[in-house]
Amino acid sequence: MRNTLLLLFISFTLFTYSQKRNIELTDIWAGGTFYPKTISGFVSLNDGKSYCIQERNEEEYSVINAYDYVSGAKTKEIINAKDVFRGQKIDFDDYHYNADQSIILLYYNSTAIYRHSSVGDFRVFDLKGNIQTGIGEQVRYPTLSPKGDKVAYVKDNDLYILDLVKGKTKRITKDGAYNSIINGAVDWVYEEEFGMSKGFEWNEDGTKLAYFRFDESGVKQWQMTTYGNLYPDFYKFKYPKAGEANSVVDVYIADAIKGKCKKVELGSANDQYLPRIKWTKDPNVLSVQRLNRLQNKWEMLMVTGTAVEPALEETSKYYVDITDNIYFLNDGEHMIVSSESDGYKHLYFHKVAGPQIYQITKGKWEVDAVLGIDQAKELIYYTSTEVNSTERHIYSIDFLGENKKRLTTESGWHTAEFSQDFSLALHSYTSATKPHTYTIKNSAWETVRVVEDNAEFISRNEAFTVGDVTFDKLEVNGAELNYYMIKPASFNDSNKYPLFMHVYGGPGSQTVKNSFGWSNYYWHQMLANKHNIIIVSVDNRGTGAKGEEFKKMTYKQLGKYETEDQIAAARSFGDLAYIDSNRIGIWGWSYGGYMSSLALAKGNDVFKMAIAIAPVTNWRFYDNIYTERFMGLPQDNAEGYDNNSPINFVKDIKGKYLIVHGTGDDNVHFENTVMMVDELIKNNIPFDSEFYPNKNHGIYGGYTRLHLYNKMTNFVIENL
Repeated sequence: MRNTLLLLFISFTLFTYSQKRNIELTDIWAGGTFYPKTISGFVSLNDGKSYCIQERNEEEYSVINAYDYVSGAKTKEIINAKDVFRGQKIDFDDYHYNADQSIILLYYNSTAIYRHSSVGDFRVFDLKGNIQTGIGEQVRYPTLSPKGDKVAYVKDNDLYILDLVKGKTKRITKDGAYNSIINGAVDWVYEEEFGMSKGFEWNEDGTKLAYFRFDESGVKQWQMTTYGNLYPDFYKFKYPKAGEANSVVDVYIADAIKGKCKKVELGSANDQYLPRIKWTKDPNVLSVQRLNRLQNKWEMLMVTGTAVEPALEETSKYYVDITDNIYFLNDGEHMIVSSESDGYKHLYFHKVAGPQIYQITKGKWEVDAVLGIDQAKELIYYTSTEVNSTERHIYSIDFLGENKKRLTTESGWHTAEFSQDFSLALHSYTSATKPHTYTIKNSAWETVRVVEDNAEFISRNEAFTVGDVTFDKLEVNGAELNYYMIKPASFNDSNKYPLFMHVYGGPGSQTVKNSFGWSNYYWHQMLANKHNIIIVSVDNRGTGAKGEEFKKMTYKQLGKYETEDQIAAARSFGDLAYIDSNRIGIWGWSYGGYMSSLALAKGNDVFKMAIAIAPVTNWRFYDNIYTERFMGLPQDNAEGYDNNSPINFVKDIKGKYLIVHGTGDDNVHFENTVMMVDELIKNNIPFDSEFYPNKNHGIYGGYTRLHLYNKMTNFVIENL
């Protein structure tokens, strides 16, 4: 009887296993199978008891609904697209409130310009009277004033203020011109490399508007060909390459009522950057961040009227990163600022005038993000790498740097959005193998309610075969490097498997994270389980979350140490009994494509194939803010530029090489691939290539990704 039961159990187990199937590309890129539910448009409401989110109702209309934190009951439907747009199913791209949340602005029908910028329509609603206001034209960055009585926006490179009470529009600037003068927005390179687009900020009481004016007339122009018409069109924009001239940037302050503008005298120059402006709690004091051209000197300046006073200054033998962790406290006298000045990113307590009072957080770990500051209780909530650099955990600490508490325990990636009074929080958690789980936590960090556990997603995923994901460390070149490995579910250590490495490797980045991996994770699982390939990703020296020296040691030699680490890691894995050292490949996108190209050339005795998507192939082709931050000026560091640009090493390529690019890439120009291919042909080096007409750096839209990953999959199978 016991043997019969055992046989039945084995049969049932085999039957269950046989029901699982391998992941297919259509599951990833055409079926939407591996997209978990997420929460978008979360805003905590001022009552401290409820929040609103953006979602779809049963009729599939976009709505903004309010919910009670604790019970989860819907308390109110704030906006319904069916009512707003008379039955049209128009999606909201974004929305925001004024300070007292009596006015809401909807942004919709948007069209992307670059990575962070877009143009679209807006409408404003008085939630007490449901009054609709719009201007019937597409604009950029429509933003409510704190009182909700005005909207500032940019149209045709000029800044405007719409007075909602008077129903009149005031044109603040009049010299805006395409590819010449930009008011209230930023140029391409600021948007891409400083992660910004809106170039204006309301002060605390909505009486003043600080804004940038970019004069890009002296910046050289880049031209992209766009295909589709009988005769191709040309899109032209200003793109400053390494060593070339930048826009001259000025800051102005406009009187929101009279419209008069005053220039802030910061010393207009072509060799400085002004990457951030932010008003203090004093409506008459504006903070401005400034960097020199080499980005190794950072300043925070305080502007009062016509007076400009330095508050903070930081210098580095490498470069100084700008910070968004600047919090002006309600007392008007103090601020909390992040800095890497002790070798790790930590929080500091300062006078608004600048003098540092003390350091709040300390240790050989980094503060990743500030989630909120409870000024009533003098508590800071933040995420850090203290547990593990591959994870993020939530902590609280008081203003004095004492009474630190770790709030999260489960291995993985944690973040949170707090209620207005910090008594409740929406906690988000993921790991490499778990999709997003959203729960409501109370002040004791106890779970009050599960908002979304993605049970349906988890159940759906049980139909597919997936292998184990493990995280570990590797000692190479005197450094301890994080890596993850995906093995086939049927892994047998007596077999020999090919190895396929995924790399990004750029400054401050991470691919080795214990967080949900989205589409690439499932592609890697497909390769592992359908094609018996082991997947590995290694974070080389120069990547983030391990302190300033680890991140910045690649200064002026981008690609050198990173490539050495990837090659050494591949050799180390190749020594494992279950890895076939004759079948090791590598792939990456953008900086990762640059890395995979360089690794194939410099590690030609290790790597048998590489895929490079949208790679930089010559640092002289890339923009100046990014490149000069890490490499200095090309005229001062010619060897650094040339010794680590793949285009100069094509003759060393021996393995199979696939290079892919979108012809409409405004970031890493198609020129990089064209010139790389030209060198490959000149040196009679065989290669494979694919280009995607009019596609940008992301190479997506329709079946584009399905086509791309099919090409990549076939290349991997053929060559590994």
